[in-house]
Amino acid sequence: MKVLIVLTSHNELGNTGHKTGFWVEEFAAPYYVLADAGAEVTLASPKGGQPPIDPKSELPEFQTEATTRFKRDEALQKKLAATLKLNEANASDYDAVFYPGGHGPLWDLANDPASVSLIETFYRQHKPVAFVCHAPAALLKVKGPDGAALVKGKEVTGFSNTEEEAVQLTSVVPFLLEDELKQLGGIYSKGKDWHSYALKDGLLITGQNPASSAAVAQILMETLA
Repeated sequence: MKVLIVLTSHNELGNTGHKTGFWVEEFAAPYYVLADAGAEVTLASPKGGQPPIDPKSELPEFQTEATTRFKRDEALQKKLAATLKLNEANASDYDAVFYPGGHGPLWDLANDPASVSLIETFYRQHKPVAFVCHAPAALLKVKGPDGAALVKGKEVTGFSNTEEEAVQLTSVVPFLLEDELKQLGGIYSKGKDWHSYALKDGLLITGQNPASSAAVAQILMETLA
């Protein structure tokens, strides 16, 4: 079983002068769920090489069992430093794709033609596509086989407006993910802020926030099984 994990390459938090990237928990937890279940995991990002880590995700209050394991895992850190360039990834080589969040994807993966094409190909090949937190932004330009937005008429979730408000980034982000998913005809729902909430609609799997990352990976594994 082969799974591709796609990470952001974007590291600027709008024009705030602060850094962003991917959220460590949203990468580490799913990675270990997949790898521990025997999946062979390949990492990719738009620019290849080391993807930027959101510095906030390394603060003590956001550490979990998975992030602690990641910090001690030199082999995985080396693997992360050498991600494949996204435009060199071929959907036919994998059984599924997983996108971790962090604010970075709002800027690059939401608009990346290689990413859009990749997700469309996975879906066309009847393979599951999974996203957590801000990563469903990568779905905004993705079309389904019928030519309509892939999320149209499907149950989806993602980082909520109330959570974005809580982190005080509503006026910094290029768009509010919840609003965009709804505008495209997605049947958006959410759980309590900061609690695990994950949905599956056919081959499309989405999770609301960092707390949902392991749940999304578990649903992905069940779907593959």
